[in-house]
Amino acid sequence: MHGTYRTYDPTDTERWEPEPDKRPGRTAFQRDRARVLHSAALRRLAGKTQVVAPGGDEHAWDATPRTRLTHSLECAQVGRELGAALGCDPDLVEVACLAHDLGHPPFGHNGEQTLAEIAEPCGGFEGNAQSLRLLARLEPKRFSADGLPVGLNLTRATLDAATKYPWPRGGHPDDPGSPKFGVYADDVPVFTWYRAGAPPGRRCFEAQVMDWSDDVAYSVHDVEDGLHAGHLDPGVLLADPERREVFAVARERYAPPGTEDAELAEALDRLLDQEWWPHGYDGTATAQARLKDATSQLIGRFCLAAEHATRAAHGSGPLTRYGADLIVPRGPRLECAVLKAVADRYVMQRPDQEKLRAEQRVILAELAEVLIPRAPVGLDPQFRALHARAADDAARVRVVVDQIACLTDPSARALHARLTRLPAHPAHRTRRAE
Repeated sequence: MHGTYRTYDPTDTERWEPEPDKRPGRTAFQRDRARVLHSAALRRLAGKTQVVAPGGDEHAWDATPRTRLTHSLECAQVGRELGAALGCDPDLVEVACLAHDLGHPPFGHNGEQTLAEIAEPCGGFEGNAQSLRLLARLEPKRFSADGLPVGLNLTRATLDAATKYPWPRGGHPDDPGSPKFGVYADDVPVFTWYRAGAPPGRRCFEAQVMDWSDDVAYSVHDVEDGLHAGHLDPGVLLADPERREVFAVARERYAPPGTEDAELAEALDRLLDQEWWPHGYDGTATAQARLKDATSQLIGRFCLAAEHATRAAHGSGPLTRYGADLIVPRGPRLECAVLKAVADRYVMQRPDQEKLRAEQRVILAELAEVLIPRAPVGLDPQFRALHARAADDAARVRVVVDQIACLTDPSARALHARLTRLPAHPAHRTRRAE
């Protein structure tokens, strides 16, 4: 048993549906970690693009870009070490990191936005709320005494640690119009159970560690993938016009409100001034080794900054649940925001990407247009059963959205190709026909 495990209250390890442990000697959080690692939902992330889509130079030995799965594994490694350094149970933080992207649909955030429109009749769609739905309802593992699915039946603390946005739609504590939320209306009962006694709208400490680990992993690794794929020349970050474009993206999407270009320039220059920064990257073995070193340096830089600042504020004891807040200094936070903006500007905003995103939106929209009126035809057996039990039209739409969200990028394309060859349902026309 981990030394920090005793800092958790027995209620933290309760499960929605009580069950005995088949292997005494394991901690409850080790069981949770094993359940997520063995889940089909985690395996499906291997087929979901992170930022750089596969399909480049197939002969390059290190040309394979990250997927949602490899990102989640890297996030988990970062989170486990940072959490352990701060006194969290490392298995708890790791499982939260492994689970944080489970609900992301095919085609990443582009797919998320499309499904949000499709799911408007049933309360919208959000990848983080979908992650909770998978963990607590959809992933087949446990059922309640009355035969209802309870997903992986994880502990209270694990579900809380995996919740990045602890509020329902429209419930953001500072911005009710925010599209970010962590629970759908029909999943509120389990949300209310595991959030019992938690300050409204406040993330637990482990969820804060997970969130920063996610930011660190994807900001650093997305830039690394962009360099490997040839989409980013680090030399452009020395040119004023290019820098201004990066800063504009950072201010709009990633930096704290009110951030000025001068602060972002200082943050970028601090990184460029490091002796390990991969200036002149040319893809050679030496350059790749330097890039890997830069990746390690950046992760260490961001994690140590948070660790030292948090310890300075809260002392040296174990920090868990609602006993502390993770403190990330403004400087490292802005450096991370600049890296995100670099990946956004030079990878996600490539000219060929908008055409690809438009195609992806059509695929998901047409899948919904075919499946919603035909369901349960076209649904997998699990979702056919859920559709049969749905109480109303909104609940039936939610089941179709659940099915689409579980698809990988290739399986979404394959299902779309198969279903759109069927005769049109009398009640609808596809976008293609329009």
